[in-house]
Amino acid sequence: MFNVENGQWNQLQLQQDAKFIRELVFIQEQDIPEQDEWDDQDPVPQHFVVYDQDRAIATARLLQNHSVGRVAVIKEYRGQGIGQLIMLDIIDYAQKQNRPFLQLSSQVHAISFYEKLGFVTQGDEYDECGIPHIEMVMPIIK
Repeated sequence: MFNVENGQWNQLQLQQDAKFIRELVFIQEQDIPEQDEWDDQDPVPQHFVVYDQDRAIATARLLQNHSVGRVAVIKEYRGQGIGQLIMLDIIDYAQKQNRPFLQLSSQVHAISFYEKLGFVTQGDEYDECGIPHIEMVMPIIK
């Protein structure tokens, strides 16, 4: 049984779990330099972590500017709907906060995943940390 928890970066367990997942996925697996992964935005947003019982398996964050980022699912849990679970929780959270839209910088290989959730691409593809990305946006419909 999977459950999603959200909270602030100052909640130590949530922070440790989000960091663990991001280190596995972004730093180790995708070779993103540590200095590019950690930024001054982490203390500000709402963080989301998916748990399988007590094991942290996915994470994402939602910034004040309506930007979703650092969406990551550990390898052995991919393809099981975990990414959709965390994104639907973020969308629900954004709706309850009356946010007008959500935006994100998608890795190009994940475009169809986000499109199925209602995001649309905008602009041109660009490189971020050696990985092709594209901006995507989704209006929040009540």
